[in-house]
Amino acid sequence: MGLDLQRSVWLVVFPGFELLDLSGPLCAFNLATFAHGAKYECSVVSAGGDLVNCSSGFAVMTKRAVRSRPPDTLVVVGTPHGELVCGNPETVQLIRSCASKVRRVASICTGSFVLAAAGLLDGRQATTHWRFAGRLRTSFPKVRVAEDNIFVRDGQVWTSAGITSGIDLALALIEDDFGAEVSKGTARDMVVYHRRRGGQSQFSTILELEPTSERIGHVLSFAREHLFEALSVDRLAEIAGMSPRQFARIFRKETGDTPAHAIERLRVEAAFPQIQNGFESIEVVARNVGFRDMERMRRAFIRIFGLPPQSLRRTARVNKS
Repeated sequence: MGLDLQRSVWLVVFPGFELLDLSGPLCAFNLATFAHGAKYECSVVSAGGDLVNCSSGFAVMTKRAVRSRPPDTLVVVGTPHGELVCGNPETVQLIRSCASKVRRVASICTGSFVLAAAGLLDGRQATTHWRFAGRLRTSFPKVRVAEDNIFVRDGQVWTSAGITSGIDLALALIEDDFGAEVSKGTARDMVVYHRRRGGQSQFSTILELEPTSERIGHVLSFAREHLFEALSVDRLAEIAGMSPRQFARIFRKETGDTPAHAIERLRVEAAFPQIQNGFESIEVVARNVGFRDMERMRRAFIRIFGLPPQSLRRTARVNKS
């Protein structure tokens, strides 16, 4: 891929946008240009131009989108506010009018709602922040929502999950344009992973634990696939080919966590989307993922999320409405 090819990028914002949805990708594109030989020309634009307030309470100067000169890549920034997820009519119309003229369209977080409102996600697979995935599915039934993905590419339309996953999306776009080495160098400068896979879960206990040996990594993978079974230290040690005492010591050294706590986190990770979907009772979900009873799962959710499963299910229902 030639590094001499200029790529123009519009990062489109609207009132109430999330600042990190903008600043993360913008930093990635700029670092790729200034430090690694890529050639991006980035503009923060809005339908009307001028100052646009972000969700953090201050304003960012934007350029007015000139529709007769669309960019190579159009990136729609999201918002954390449920009432603003579809942006405003002017922004939706801007995206709709420019989409056919650009090579590539992308969204960060709830920016996917703007793309959906503009009709760009009909029949396509897309993702968004996990908190709003159910609402995206309900509001736009023609969209095939992949609620647990970091980012999704469907043709020349890219969508990402919430907040920091916009950086993952930007790194993937950079790699698509200028190659893996430029993307890797940019990731190193940003002190982030290069790069989380698009299909990776938005919740990843295994990623957070980061075992350094294949044996411990294998044990965690085994546990994730057999959560509904009893997973004692003795059984996990047998999988690892170690004595229980040696296994517990090495597991803690490599992951910073105990085997029991790690299994609990894996079970919560598996239970979370089932709690949100609401298709099965909380009692059934608890059994599905290996908790012996609802109370154990309730305590685990409170430790990890600060809320019990019932509260998270109610929140998911509100977001769908």
